Amino acid sequence: MIESLISIAFCLSSVLTVLILLLPSQYEPQQPASSGANGTKKPTIQILVLGDIGRSPQSDPHPDITSHPNINIVPLRPHPAILQTSNRLLFTIYGPLKVLFQVFCLWKCLAYTTKPAKWLLVQNPPSIPTLAIASITCFLRQTKLVIDWHNFGYSILALKLGQSHPLVRLSTWYEKVFCKSASAHLCVTDAMKSFLRKEFELKTPILPLHDRPASHFNPILDPNARAEFLATLPETKEVRSYLTAGTLRVLVSSTSWTADEDFSVLIDALLRYSELATTTQPHLPEVLAIITGKGPRKEMYLEQIALLEDSGKLQKVTIRTAWLSVPDYAKLLASASLGVSLHTSSSGVDLPMKVVDMFGAGLPVVGWDRFEAWPELVTEGVNGLGFGSSEELAEHLTDLFGNSGRLETLRQGAQKESSRCWDDEWDPIAAPLLGLT
Repeated sequence: MIESLISIAFCLSSVLTVLILLLPSQYEPQQPASSGANGTKKPTIQILVLGDIGRSPQSDPHPDITSHPNINIVPLRPHPAILQTSNRLLFTIYGPLKVLFQVFCLWKCLAYTTKPAKWLLVQNPPSIPTLAIASITCFLRQTKLVIDWHNFGYSILALKLGQSHPLVRLSTWYEKVFCKSASAHLCVTDAMKSFLRKEFELKTPILPLHDRPASHFNPILDPNARAEFLATLPETKEVRSYLTAGTLRVLVSSTSWTADEDFSVLIDALLRYSELATTTQPHLPEVLAIITGKGPRKEMYLEQIALLEDSGKLQKVTIRTAWLSVPDYAKLLASASLGVSLHTSSSGVDLPMKVVDMFGAGLPVVGWDRFEAWPELVTEGVNGLGFGSSEELAEHLTDLFGNSGRLETLRQGAQKESSRCWDDEWDPIAAPLLGLT
């Protein structure tokens, strides 16, 4: 009997020893940290992004990030392609398998591959499995967790499965539980702060940090320079004569081709514009719509566009897709006539980053405005216009493209908005929180 107890105790002791040895190393506040320009010690910060770290809709990180001596990118292994599906039934099977794969990769990266840091800043969404793994890792490594809220994981999941689906309800519970382990929160709108405080019952600091464009998004003030850049794009080849004559308006829409961006709204509006331009309002100029980005619904819409072009219903309207480098994408926004945002907001309290980029380039915007946070970004009639249907969007297009003075007024408002840079938001809000001042 005693020998059995000794054997059990030895086994438990061995298991406990192995578990202790497997625990990740902890952050030590007194360990050397990177020095700033003034010689002061700066805290170490990890940023977790489960997805694309490039500037939407581009996927390559900006050169300022890849070349910075104090930034080290640790890539996460992508999930196997077989687990990617748009089928709703298969998604409920493949989804959990995808999560298990991500759990393993995240745990290995956060607990062992990387050194412990003072802060871990986690972009949300996606929330599964990042919030749980980040919470556990931060507890074990004595790291402070900050959640950077851009939207809610459960609201995006509801677009695919429906609001009443059990997985959506589970995701809502999960997000509300694990977010409470954070020491502080950043969010992109004041409306989101109010929502988090009320619906998630958060007691820790919630700091609104409005997105601002990166430094490479700048207006091109010279109209001739804008036209010269557009003439270099292969997408303008078929309509270059109108561009040279100054009778072409270039519309840009950056989309991820997902369910929260109904591209059919823009197609219907362009059809209406084409009808008016060839009947009652022949003075309306030619329009080239350049659509950038990649996503699951792209091929479906491209097939629709091809059918419309073959039928001759898109007179005076040309639609082209493009995939540009970061610098060329910024120049395209600065050279276009008008930007279009189809972002409908699954939560109602987030904002489209693409509009921020457009304003950075001095490009006026028309966008879907049927959600609470829209006025925090766009000042109606000053730097952009909102719409709630394809009919309203068509009215805006005919009004602005048929009235160059009104379009120029919005451009001036957007160019004024471009002067508001990222540092103006970051320095007074996030920098003090993270001890970077």
